[in-house]
Amino acid sequence: MNCPIILNFDRSVGEINNAKTIDVTEWQDAIRFGCTEKKFFHFEKVLQQSLPEKYGTVLMGSGDFHHVSLLLIERLAKQYSASNPIQVVVFDNHPDNMRYLFGIHCGSWISYVANLPFVSHVHVLGITSQDIGLFHFWENRWSPLFHKKLTYWSLDVNVAWAKKIGLSHAFRDFATPADLIASFLSEQYHSTQPIYLSIDKDVLSEEVVHTNWDQGKLQTYHILDTITSIKSRLIGSDITGELSIWRSSNWFKRFLSSLDKQPMISSDDLSNWQQEQHQLNLTLLKALSG
Repeated sequence: MNCPIILNFDRSVGEINNAKTIDVTEWQDAIRFGCTEKKFFHFEKVLQQSLPEKYGTVLMGSGDFHHVSLLLIERLAKQYSASNPIQVVVFDNHPDNMRYLFGIHCGSWISYVANLPFVSHVHVLGITSQDIGLFHFWENRWSPLFHKKLTYWSLDVNVAWAKKIGLSHAFRDFATPADLIASFLSEQYHSTQPIYLSIDKDVLSEEVVHTNWDQGKLQTYHILDTITSIKSRLIGSDITGELSIWRSSNWFKRFLSSLDKQPMISSDDLSNWQQEQHQLNLTLLKALSG
Protein backbone atom coordinates (compact mmCIF):
# COMPACT_ATOMS: atom_id res chain seq x y z
CA MET A 1 0.00 0.00 0.00
CA ASN A 2 1.42 3.40 -1.00
CA CYS A 3 1.66 5.93 1.81
CA PRO A 4 -0.53 9.05 1.88
CA ILE A 5 1.08 12.41 1.18
CA ILE A 6 0.38 15.56 3.18
CA LEU A 7 1.17 18.73 1.24
CA ASN A 8 1.57 20.96 4.26
CA PHE A 9 0.57 24.38 2.95
CA ASP A 10 -1.43 25.63 5.94
CA ARG A 11 -0.81 23.22 8.86
CA SER A 12 -4.47 22.19 8.82
CA VAL A 13 -4.09 18.43 8.22
CA GLY A 14 -3.80 16.39 11.40
CA GLU A 15 -1.19 13.72 12.03
CA ILE A 16 -1.73 10.59 9.95
CA ASN A 17 0.16 7.36 10.57
CA ASN A 18 2.50 6.32 7.76
CA ALA A 19 1.92 9.56 5.85
CA LYS A 20 4.80 11.44 4.26
CA THR A 21 4.62 15.18 4.97
CA ILE A 22 6.05 17.63 2.45
CA ASP A 23 6.58 21.11 3.89
CA VAL A 24 5.32 23.69 1.40
CA THR A 25 4.29 26.32 3.94
CA GLU A 26 6.53 28.89 2.22
CA TRP A 27 4.28 28.56 -0.83
CA GLN A 28 0.99 29.15 1.00
CA ASP A 29 0.64 32.84 0.25
CA ALA A 30 1.80 32.45 -3.35
CA ILE A 31 -0.45 29.52 -4.30
CA ARG A 32 -3.46 29.81 -2.01
CA PHE A 33 -6.75 30.82 -3.66
CA GLY A 34 -5.05 31.68 -6.97
CA CYS A 35 -1.84 32.72 -8.70
CA THR A 36 -0.35 33.49 -12.10
CA GLU A 37 0.28 30.52 -14.37
CA LYS A 38 4.01 31.31 -14.26
CA LYS A 39 4.07 31.05 -10.46
CA PHE A 40 1.87 27.95 -10.54
CA PHE A 41 4.18 26.06 -12.86
CA HIS A 42 7.19 27.23 -10.89
CA PHE A 43 5.58 25.50 -7.92
CA GLU A 44 5.00 22.44 -10.13
CA LYS A 45 8.76 22.01 -10.50
CA VAL A 46 9.16 22.11 -6.72
CA LEU A 47 6.34 19.59 -6.30
CA GLN A 48 7.73 17.16 -8.87
CA GLN A 49 11.09 17.16 -7.07
CA SER A 50 9.41 16.55 -3.70
CA LEU A 51 6.94 13.77 -4.51
CA PRO A 52 8.11 10.17 -4.46
CA GLU A 53 7.64 8.06 -7.57
CA LYS A 54 4.71 6.20 -6.00
CA TYR A 55 2.34 7.46 -3.33
CA GLY A 56 -1.23 7.18 -2.08
CA THR A 57 -3.92 9.79 -1.47
CA VAL A 58 -2.68 13.38 -1.31
CA LEU A 59 -4.10 15.71 1.36
CA MET A 60 -3.66 19.39 0.48
CA GLY A 61 -5.33 21.34 3.29
CA SER A 62 -7.89 24.04 2.57
CA GLY A 63 -10.06 23.90 -0.52
CA ASP A 64 -8.26 27.13 -1.45
CA PHE A 65 -5.56 24.78 -2.81
CA HIS A 66 -7.84 22.62 -4.94
CA HIS A 67 -6.15 23.79 -8.16
CA VAL A 68 -3.06 21.80 -7.08
CA SER A 69 -5.08 18.73 -8.13
CA LEU A 70 -4.30 19.74 -11.71
CA LEU A 71 -0.58 19.21 -11.09
CA LEU A 72 -1.21 15.78 -9.57
CA ILE A 73 -3.37 14.72 -12.51
CA GLU A 74 -0.84 16.00 -15.04
CA ARG A 75 1.72 13.59 -13.57
CA LEU A 76 -0.34 10.75 -15.03
CA ALA A 77 0.53 11.82 -18.59
CA LYS A 78 3.47 9.40 -18.54
CA GLN A 79 1.12 6.44 -18.08
CA TYR A 80 -1.98 7.41 -20.08
CA SER A 81 -2.80 8.89 -23.48
CA ALA A 82 -5.68 9.85 -25.76
CA SER A 83 -5.84 6.22 -26.86
CA ASN A 84 -5.64 4.98 -23.26
CA PRO A 85 -7.53 7.68 -21.33
CA ILE A 86 -8.78 8.22 -17.80
CA GLN A 87 -11.80 9.89 -16.26
CA VAL A 88 -11.59 12.45 -13.47
CA VAL A 89 -14.31 12.40 -10.81
CA VAL A 90 -14.56 15.40 -8.50
CA PHE A 91 -16.74 15.75 -5.42
CA ASP A 92 -17.30 19.49 -5.00
CA ASN A 93 -20.05 21.91 -4.07
CA HIS A 94 -18.77 24.22 -6.84
CA PRO A 95 -18.07 23.64 -10.55
CA ASP A 96 -14.45 24.89 -10.30
CA ASN A 97 -14.79 25.74 -14.00
CA MET A 98 -15.14 29.50 -13.71
CA ARG A 99 -13.39 32.18 -15.74
CA TYR A 100 -10.36 33.71 -14.03
CA LEU A 101 -8.41 36.39 -15.86
CA PHE A 102 -5.32 36.48 -13.66
CA GLY A 103 -3.95 32.95 -14.02
CA ILE A 104 -5.38 29.88 -12.28
CA HIS A 105 -7.28 29.56 -9.03
CA CYS A 106 -9.19 27.07 -6.93
CA GLY A 107 -12.39 27.75 -8.87
CA SER A 108 -10.98 27.55 -12.41
CA TRP A 109 -8.79 24.44 -12.62
CA ILE A 110 -11.36 21.98 -14.02
CA SER A 111 -11.18 23.44 -17.54
CA TYR A 112 -7.43 22.79 -17.58
CA VAL A 113 -7.99 19.16 -16.60
CA ALA A 114 -10.72 18.71 -19.23
CA ASN A 115 -8.26 19.97 -21.84
CA LEU A 116 -5.66 17.28 -21.09
CA PRO A 117 -5.47 14.82 -24.03
CA PHE A 118 -5.47 11.74 -21.79
CA VAL A 119 -8.61 12.81 -19.87
CA SER A 120 -11.75 11.57 -21.64
CA HIS A 121 -14.23 13.20 -19.27
CA VAL A 122 -14.54 15.13 -16.01
CA HIS A 123 -17.54 14.65 -13.69
CA VAL A 124 -18.20 17.16 -10.90
CA LEU A 125 -20.58 15.59 -8.37
CA GLY A 126 -22.72 17.28 -5.74
CA ILE A 127 -22.91 20.91 -6.90
CA THR A 128 -25.47 23.05 -5.06
CA SER A 129 -23.73 26.37 -5.75
CA GLN A 130 -25.50 29.00 -7.81
CA ASP A 131 -22.28 29.26 -9.84
CA ILE A 132 -24.08 27.12 -12.43
CA GLY A 133 -27.39 28.97 -12.14
CA LEU A 134 -28.84 31.44 -14.64
CA PHE A 135 -27.26 34.58 -13.18
CA HIS A 136 -23.74 33.15 -13.20
CA PHE A 137 -23.81 30.94 -16.31
CA TRP A 138 -21.69 33.42 -18.28
CA GLU A 139 -18.88 33.01 -15.72
CA ASN A 140 -18.48 29.31 -16.57
CA ARG A 141 -15.99 28.21 -19.20
CA TRP A 142 -18.22 26.77 -21.87
CA SER A 143 -15.68 24.96 -24.06
CA PRO A 144 -15.41 21.69 -22.05
CA LEU A 145 -19.21 21.66 -21.67
CA PHE A 146 -19.92 22.08 -25.39
CA HIS A 147 -17.19 19.60 -26.31
CA LYS A 148 -18.74 16.97 -24.02
CA LYS A 149 -15.65 16.74 -21.81
CA LEU A 150 -17.39 17.92 -18.62
CA THR A 151 -20.61 17.09 -16.79
CA TYR A 152 -22.11 18.92 -13.81
CA TRP A 153 -24.09 16.69 -11.41
CA SER A 154 -26.14 19.08 -9.25
CA LEU A 155 -28.83 19.39 -6.61
CA ASP A 156 -31.48 22.09 -6.21
CA VAL A 157 -30.06 24.40 -8.87
CA ASN A 158 -32.25 25.67 -11.71
CA VAL A 159 -30.26 24.73 -14.79
CA ALA A 160 -33.11 24.93 -17.31
CA TRP A 161 -31.18 27.64 -19.14
CA ALA A 162 -28.62 25.04 -20.28
CA LYS A 163 -31.16 23.23 -22.46
CA LYS A 164 -31.94 26.43 -24.34
CA ILE A 165 -28.34 26.76 -25.53
CA GLY A 166 -27.73 23.10 -26.32
CA LEU A 167 -26.01 22.06 -23.08
CA SER A 168 -28.61 19.74 -21.57
CA HIS A 169 -26.16 16.83 -21.95
CA ALA A 170 -23.71 18.55 -19.59
CA PHE A 171 -26.14 19.41 -16.77
CA ARG A 172 -27.62 16.62 -14.67
CA ASP A 173 -29.89 17.89 -11.89
CA PHE A 174 -31.39 15.72 -9.13
CA ALA A 175 -33.89 16.03 -6.30
CA THR A 176 -31.83 14.12 -3.73
CA PRO A 177 -28.18 13.14 -3.17
CA ALA A 178 -29.18 9.47 -3.32
CA ASP A 179 -30.66 9.94 -6.79
CA LEU A 180 -27.53 11.73 -7.96
CA ILE A 181 -25.13 9.05 -6.73
CA ALA A 182 -27.31 6.20 -7.99
CA SER A 183 -27.53 7.75 -11.45
CA PHE A 184 -23.80 8.40 -11.65
CA LEU A 185 -22.86 4.88 -10.53
CA SER A 186 -25.40 3.37 -12.91
CA GLU A 187 -23.85 5.31 -15.77
CA GLN A 188 -20.38 4.17 -14.72
CA TYR A 189 -21.33 0.52 -14.31
CA HIS A 190 -20.05 -0.69 -17.66
CA SER A 191 -17.06 1.64 -17.93
CA THR A 192 -13.56 0.25 -17.51
CA GLN A 193 -11.61 3.51 -17.81
CA PRO A 194 -9.27 4.31 -14.89
CA ILE A 195 -10.43 7.09 -12.55
CA TYR A 196 -8.65 9.84 -10.67
CA LEU A 197 -10.78 10.92 -7.69
CA SER A 198 -10.63 14.38 -6.10
CA ILE A 199 -12.66 15.12 -2.95
CA ASP A 200 -13.42 18.63 -1.71
CA LYS A 201 -15.25 18.17 1.56
CA ASP A 202 -17.36 21.28 0.99
CA VAL A 203 -19.60 18.92 -0.99
CA LEU A 204 -20.76 17.56 2.38
CA SER A 205 -23.50 18.93 4.57
CA GLU A 206 -22.53 21.06 7.57
CA GLU A 207 -24.16 18.31 9.64
CA VAL A 208 -21.15 16.18 8.70
CA VAL A 209 -18.21 18.59 8.75
CA HIS A 210 -17.43 22.31 8.50
CA THR A 211 -15.27 23.91 5.79
CA ASN A 212 -14.26 27.44 4.77
CA TRP A 213 -16.73 27.47 1.88
CA ASP A 214 -20.49 27.30 1.43
CA GLN A 215 -21.43 23.64 1.57
CA GLY A 216 -23.47 21.02 -0.21
CA LYS A 217 -25.89 18.30 0.87
CA LEU A 218 -24.06 14.99 0.61
CA GLN A 219 -23.44 12.67 3.53
CA THR A 220 -20.21 10.76 4.11
CA TYR A 221 -21.76 7.48 2.97
CA HIS A 222 -22.47 8.95 -0.47
CA ILE A 223 -18.73 9.38 -1.00
CA LEU A 224 -17.92 6.00 0.60
CA ASP A 225 -20.47 4.21 -1.61
CA THR A 226 -18.93 5.82 -4.66
CA ILE A 227 -15.41 4.82 -3.61
CA THR A 228 -16.55 1.23 -3.06
CA SER A 229 -18.13 1.09 -6.51
CA ILE A 230 -15.21 2.57 -8.49
CA LYS A 231 -12.33 1.43 -6.30
CA SER A 232 -11.00 -1.20 -8.69
CA ARG A 233 -10.53 1.56 -11.27
CA LEU A 234 -8.88 4.18 -9.01
CA ILE A 235 -5.39 5.24 -10.08
CA GLY A 236 -5.02 8.30 -7.84
CA SER A 237 -6.86 10.50 -5.36
CA ASP A 238 -6.67 13.67 -3.31
CA ILE A 239 -8.58 15.34 -0.49
CA THR A 240 -9.10 19.05 0.25
CA GLY A 241 -11.52 21.07 2.33
CA GLU A 242 -9.66 21.48 5.63
CA LEU A 243 -10.24 24.50 7.84
CA SER A 244 -7.54 27.12 8.29
CA ILE A 245 -7.37 30.86 8.86
CA TRP A 246 -5.45 32.94 6.32
CA ARG A 247 -4.89 36.58 5.49
CA SER A 248 -2.89 37.12 2.34
CA SER A 249 -0.08 39.64 2.21
CA ASN A 250 -1.35 40.57 -1.27
CA TRP A 251 -4.10 43.20 -1.22
CA PHE A 252 -5.63 41.92 -4.48
CA LYS A 253 -5.95 38.40 -3.13
CA ARG A 254 -7.50 39.78 0.04
CA PHE A 255 -10.03 41.63 -2.09
CA LEU A 256 -10.91 38.61 -4.25
CA SER A 257 -11.14 36.36 -1.21
CA SER A 258 -13.46 38.82 0.54
CA LEU A 259 -15.92 38.55 -2.36
CA ASP A 260 -16.53 34.91 -1.39
CA LYS A 261 -17.71 36.06 2.06
CA GLN A 262 -16.10 33.21 3.92
CA PRO A 263 -17.31 33.20 7.55
CA MET A 264 -15.13 34.19 10.49
CA ILE A 265 -14.09 31.23 12.65
CA SER A 266 -13.49 31.42 16.40
CA SER A 267 -10.47 29.63 17.88
CA ASP A 268 -12.74 27.17 19.73
CA ASP A 269 -14.71 26.35 16.60
CA LEU A 270 -11.51 26.00 14.59
CA SER A 271 -10.11 23.42 17.02
CA ASN A 272 -13.36 21.42 17.24
CA TRP A 273 -14.04 21.51 13.52
CA GLN A 274 -10.47 20.53 12.62
CA GLN A 275 -10.90 17.46 14.82
CA GLU A 276 -14.09 16.60 12.88
CA GLN A 277 -12.13 17.03 9.69
CA HIS A 278 -9.36 14.77 10.95
CA GLN A 279 -11.73 11.93 11.79
CA LEU A 280 -13.34 12.24 8.36
CA ASN A 281 -9.93 12.13 6.69
CA LEU A 282 -9.15 8.88 8.49
CA THR A 283 -12.46 7.42 7.32
CA LEU A 284 -11.86 8.45 3.71
CA LEU A 285 -8.27 7.22 3.72
CA LYS A 286 -9.35 3.84 5.06
CA ALA A 287 -11.90 3.52 2.28
CA LEU A 288 -9.42 4.58 -0.38
CA SER A 289 -6.62 2.32 0.78
CA GLY A 290 -8.34 -0.61 2.49
